[in-house]
Amino acid sequence: MNGKLQTFTPQAVFYPTVVLLALVALYFPTLQGLAHAWNSDSNYSHGWFIPLLSAAMIYSSRQSLADLPIRPCNLGLPVLAGGLILYIAGRIGTEFFIQRISLIVVLAGQILFLLGREFFRHLLLPLLYLIFMIPLPAIIWNRIAFPMQIFSSFMTEQIISLLEIPILRQGNVLYLANTTLEVVDACSGLRSLVTMFALAGALAIFTSLPNWEKWLLFLSAAPIAVLANIIRLSVTVLLATRYGASATHGFLHDVSGLLVFVLGLSLLFFVKTWLAGHNR
Repeated sequence: MNGKLQTFTPQAVFYPTVVLLALVALYFPTLQGLAHAWNSDSNYSHGWFIPLLSAAMIYSSRQSLADLPIRPCNLGLPVLAGGLILYIAGRIGTEFFIQRISLIVVLAGQILFLLGREFFRHLLLPLLYLIFMIPLPAIIWNRIAFPMQIFSSFMTEQIISLLEIPILRQGNVLYLANTTLEVVDACSGLRSLVTMFALAGALAIFTSLPNWEKWLLFLSAAPIAVLANIIRLSVTVLLATRYGASATHGFLHDVSGLLVFVLGLSLLFFVKTWLAGHNR
């Protein structure tokens, strides 16, 4: 009972509200940049949903949060200071990734300082989930995307060869009898990988599975995303052998992307269902 009275004192509502408004004012340019990235970069169009899912995670645990006492912790001050230093460094160096990451660090510091360790422990996962809304720096993205392009091209070549269709691969370029296809960055599978990790993370947090099985569900996003992308590329090549290069863009290309997303999501739910059944 005392914990509830402590949690809902006027100060407990007023001070976090003021701090939140100050945070929004400080990070308004950064938040604008994030919104622009979500609108303009198809690799991170899912970014709009991440804060909503994070808020849903917090809302789903509202009852347990209501029972927690507020015990401000001074350890939040160095975390908060570290986040602000990151933000200043990012602004000086015009490094958007550091500025955006600093927002999560600052939020963590504020929760720890104003509400205490118990709140911090309960809100840590929704807080870390916000990482999925932040675009990776181009240099990191490209270092991951190119090997995935090569791997996806190689696996597609193997599948098409098994079907006894003539195909030759050089790097990420596939040569067919009637056309040539290049597995570009957008087809590397990295976009699907990021999206599947975000979906798997939300699914794992919202389930009642044991922690190690939640991690297994989360990590299953990687092979699922890679498999779904290879299936998409293989189907695209098969269509290209019949309809030519027109199969690689336009309606057929868009539909294949949607089907692969549905396939990946279905496989995630299959893994979740299998793990849940395994516990019975």
